[in-house]
Amino acid sequence: MVSSHSNDNKRLGFVGLGSIGLPIALNLISAGFNLQIYSKSGAQKKNHNLINAKSFDSPKEAAKNTDFFLICVSDDLAVDMVLFGSEGAEKNLKKGSTVIDLSTISPSSARKFARRLDSKGIKYLDAPVTGGTENAKTGDLTIFLGGSALDAKGISSILNVIASDIHTFGEVGKGQEVKCLNQILVAGSYVALAEAITLGEHLDLPMNKVIDSLKKGAGSSWALNNRSQAMLENKFPLGFRLNLHHKDLSIVLKTAQECGLELSITSKVKELEEKLINRGYQDDDISVIKRYLD
Repeated sequence: MVSSHSNDNKRLGFVGLGSIGLPIALNLISAGFNLQIYSKSGAQKKNHNLINAKSFDSPKEAAKNTDFFLICVSDDLAVDMVLFGSEGAEKNLKKGSTVIDLSTISPSSARKFARRLDSKGIKYLDAPVTGGTENAKTGDLTIFLGGSALDAKGISSILNVIASDIHTFGEVGKGQEVKCLNQILVAGSYVALAEAITLGEHLDLPMNKVIDSLKKGAGSSWALNNRSQAMLENKFPLGFRLNLHHKDLSIVLKTAQECGLELSITSKVKELEEKLINRGYQDDDISVIKRYLD
């Protein structure tokens, strides 16, 4: 954890207080950063843990006099509105400031936003995160940074509060491309786990014992280690919303299509997720994908 005294003079704007953004904001406050926050949901006015942050009524106001402006929202359109909407941050972002976009959006949108801000002397870095709410709370997320090692060094005091693993990929948009690969792996591992557990249950195996044994083998995964119990109990506490992963897979498939690739397994998982969303499970954790086997 970064010393709070070293961050007293750094002023950060922060937009997006969802299941990932809220714990990130709280960790930054605990580390001594001065946060100017805005959330469309009004969460900043309801959470007493945000008492040490300044609350504003628009991204534009939250961006005023900030050195760094962090965004953690749901999709491309939301980032566009935060930056360039009628009350967008762009209007108050100062020359020489840096936008750190923690959202998962398309690589092409990230590059477009970077070009628009660069024309005003503002740096934009895509920095999508992975690790779910658990790692967001402990400051142990993984970040795929669309920037250089020098870019990472310049914002290290911020990133080190958010993440325990930070990987740089050279240029804007590359972080989002790596996040695409991550979401393909997430899709496959969750569906594989759901099918393995369902088969085990039908075979009347002692599934708690089975899960413990599988964690030591070649089939181990983050999903197995962190979501198997939820699937066994048919309870799906929120870590990452199904509808957000479904959105991410749309980005993945579009990116693959632009490369002339057809990802048949990823396409199938997206179809399964869409069926579950139509059944009303859109706000449940992605582990609810086990319900497709019901």
